[in-house]
Amino acid sequence: METLRHGSVKNPEEIERFLGIIEKHVNRLTAILEDLISLSRIEQDDEKKAIKLQKKPIKNVLQTAIGNCREKADLKDVTIDCKCEENLFAMIDSVLLEQALANLLDNAINYSHEGSSVHVSAVQKEDSIIIRVQDHGTGISKEHLPRLFERFYRADKTRSRKLGGTGLGLAIVKHIIQTHGGYATVDSTPGKGSTFSLHLPAE
Repeated sequence: METLRHGSVKNPEEIERFLGIIEKHVNRLTAILEDLISLSRIEQDDEKKAIKLQKKPIKNVLQTAIGNCREKADLKDVTIDCKCEENLFAMIDSVLLEQALANLLDNAINYSHEGSSVHVSAVQKEDSIIIRVQDHGTGISKEHLPRLFERFYRADKTRSRKLGGTGLGLAIVKHIIQTHGGYATVDSTPGKGSTFSLHLPAE
């Protein structure tokens, strides 16, 4: 910015390059701010008991989240399939759960290889409903797994920044699931992919 302000750059191509760098940083800071606001709102609503859970079909939520991520997946030639019974219901805030799933799908697409697939599924096991988002991408080393849901934690800092990540997506997922009385887990193998699971109480 200082270089441009003082007129040190005369070449239009160099000016354009500097403006591109500035725009990239502004967009990144904006994304971080939006995620921080979202996370803060979820925490405050949870403390105030303002989040109202309703009995709704899980499949509708999965399909909406997938639809929101379809364009990005298509651009990378990543297919997304969904497996969920029509009669699977849970007490949820559908908007928040869609946000959590969209965050997981966004990550899955980002870290998938072109032409690969992402699998979304939901099943009931005893007193829990488990929603899984599985990719066949780069995977994550074991030592990073316990800290993945921490704010701003990145397993691969360089790549995450290149992909535009804020470091808050998984923290948002964690807090959304906690507002539903559940929790999130991850299982991953480097070079083979990752499976993120959302565990919700069955009604």
